[in-house]
Amino acid sequence: MNTFTEENYLKAIFKYSTKTKEGVSTNVIADELNTKASSVTDMIKKLSDKKLVIYKKYKGVTLTEKGKKIALSIVRNHRLWEVFLVEKLNFKWDEVHDVAEELEHINSEKLTDQLEIFLDYPKYDPHGDPIPDKNGNFSHHKDVTLSDLSCNEKGIVVGVKEHSSSYLKYLESIDLLLGTEIKVNEVIEFDHTMNISINKKNINISHQASKNLIIKKT
Repeated sequence: MNTFTEENYLKAIFKYSTKTKEGVSTNVIADELNTKASSVTDMIKKLSDKKLVIYKKYKGVTLTEKGKKIALSIVRNHRLWEVFLVEKLNFKWDEVHDVAEELEHINSEKLTDQLEIFLDYPKYDPHGDPIPDKNGNFSHHKDVTLSDLSCNEKGIVVGVKEHSSSYLKYLESIDLLLGTEIKVNEVIEFDHTMNISINKKNINISHQASKNLIIKKT
């Protein structure tokens, strides 16, 4: 049985391993989990002893197949619970992360499978992140952000890269939610602020906001 802390480490390593072909550095893990590098080193040794990770000096940490399986299970739990909280309990998308962080550690394969069936096999969570199936398979978004679009290009919001409550509340306040159709009217050269059309109105959106909004071009 793995501790909640060990599971959080595996999830963090998995998150960053999807973004690089190299190992994940201990500093990246420390930043993600808001802890000291020395604490990460100690935990990596424990996980290595359990054959859940492989650590190579100067090359970082990678998950073993066993470690990856556990990480995918936690991610699946987390994202299914987020769907449940939003769709069935009327939580907002900026409220679900911390609750799902607690629920993801419930170690019951039957519960997770039944939850997936109850929710009719959702492919994405409320933030647009893909949900692994019970075999660990999931589809990735093509990582095109609003900031990648040029003037007169169009797209649909399919996900967010930033999950902070303040960012999600901001998007909700301007009606920029998943499924929203967007057209780029202007990109200001100085700071890459964009003027976009959504829901029959024009708004300005900063580069910081646009670079964290995942778009499917239309």
